[in-house]
Amino acid sequence: MTDAAPHPLHDWIAEHLDPLHDSAVAGGPRKSDFDLTPGGWSDTPLDKLTPAAVLIGLVEREAGPTVLLTRRSDTMRSHTGQVALPGGRVDPGERPWETALREAHEEVGLEPRFVSLVGLSTPYQTGTGYLITPVVGFVRAGFELKANPDEVADIFETPFSFLMDLANYEEHEREMPGGEKRRFYAATHDERYIWGATAGILRALYERLYGAALA
Repeated sequence: MTDAAPHPLHDWIAEHLDPLHDSAVAGGPRKSDFDLTPGGWSDTPLDKLTPAAVLIGLVEREAGPTVLLTRRSDTMRSHTGQVALPGGRVDPGERPWETALREAHEEVGLEPRFVSLVGLSTPYQTGTGYLITPVVGFVRAGFELKANPDEVADIFETPFSFLMDLANYEEHEREMPGGEKRRFYAATHDERYIWGATAGILRALYERLYGAALA
């Protein structure tokens, strides 16, 4: 953590999120890969989902905050080459924010001391059986990043203002290996295709902050 003055948006965003508390994700509302394709897959009970967490890192830039994103390595066994938020599976005994900070350090070399956590956004269930807790934090200047080549092919930032504009999202459809059709949100910025769970998590943050969603 840091003793520097908080970003002007820090308190306002914190007011719209769940506090850092163990029970914040238990049994509450959640978003999922199923939202745009009701009945498209058989749902998994909450107690059968694998806990995971991601860091929505709001990087403090003079032109406005950006969101730290990665492109997954082409050698990964799943979600190869996709744009993702730093994160992964929750280890036994970990709390979601501890996982998010650990994974961000392991994947891109972001030291936790540069991150000021503000709260938890809406949990997101994936079609692959994960329940992801998005952890929101501001990242102050001065950090250095280095991609873990086993997991990350590229690190980049996308303006927070772009990701918080619903006009930039579209609904796309793709046929899955089993033949089922999946509909999902997607946004493209600087030729970066942000889709699926990552886009869904970011749209859910918009809903938490601004209190509305497009039909």
